[in-house]
Amino acid sequence: MKLGTLCYLRKEGKTLMIYRNKKDNDYHEGKYNGLGGKFLPGETPEECAIREVQEESGLVMRNPRLHGCITFPLFDGRDDWYVFIFTCGDFSGRMIDSPEGYLEWVNNDNLLQLPLWEGDRIFLPWLEKDNFFSAIFNYQDKHLVSWDVRFY
Repeated sequence: MKLGTLCYLRKEGKTLMIYRNKKDNDYHEGKYNGLGGKFLPGETPEECAIREVQEESGLVMRNPRLHGCITFPLFDGRDDWYVFIFTCGDFSGRMIDSPEGYLEWVNNDNLLQLPLWEGDRIFLPWLEKDNFFSAIFNYQDKHLVSWDVRFY
């Protein structure tokens, strides 16, 4: 089991996305994604999101907002992933050249046209709701085969 975070920084009608194209053997290669990654021992979801965003972008978040959690059973064919989904509009610092991929501020109206994981097209609009969500996305061979969600 792996615990992770995904965070979407937002400003002026745009969202910071990372195009994964720099790491060898990157399971996400060729996809746009939010920033985030795996928990370190003892980290809270918020601490993980703040650390990962800083490592990947150079930006320091304050007050990230937790929107929900998504379960990805055997996402990579090996592990179940439990991912906490955040947004944040309160951050500072200067962007770096990310070791993970190309960082790009994308107009929110264009997000769903990017090469994304199929499930991202489903859950990204949920970030506009006031409800907390718990979802499951089942992938086989990098293709979404089923999903379900509960809003609270």
